[in-house]
Amino acid sequence: MTSQPPPHPGPHPAPAAFAPADPAYETKVRDSFARQPFMDTIGAHLGAVAPGRVEVVLPFSARVTQQHGFFHGGSIGAIADTAGGYAAFSLFPPGSTVLTVEYKINIMAPGRGERLVAVGEVVRSGRTLTIVRLDVHAEQDGARVHVASGSQTLICLHGRSDDAAGPARG
Repeated sequence: MTSQPPPHPGPHPAPAAFAPADPAYETKVRDSFARQPFMDTIGAHLGAVAPGRVEVVLPFSARVTQQHGFFHGGSIGAIADTAGGYAAFSLFPPGSTVLTVEYKINIMAPGRGERLVAVGEVVRSGRTLTIVRLDVHAEQDGARVHVASGSQTLICLHGRSDDAAGPARG
């Protein structure tokens, strides 16, 4: 009898369950996000926050569009980068901060709708580097269109404050 290979899990297998190193991870993420002037400037806000998974929502505004009236690629990339960064940060220990090392985004459809929702989901969380999958959807009247996908690498800076005005907390 020959053995069959296991079924292919599909394009996006369910992410592994992650345990945050900081029990106050959600407060830490939300407080850090609130200190980002750029997210405020473009009108983005946090959606769901869970260990290893964060959503950033960007309502439609002419301020974040390009000449055809679609969401600008820069706004798509910015909220994807931010969602991924905070997904990684949600797993980091107290007294550390996060910085993006690199990210790649593929825009697959025009960003048009009432809002964009970027989701960052951790694929692997290491002591120093974390890998995140990025997806951005446009929503209009309850319908969702997958407009972008990407990947990101982030670094955990141990012993560094996430607040530029203060020392490391732990």
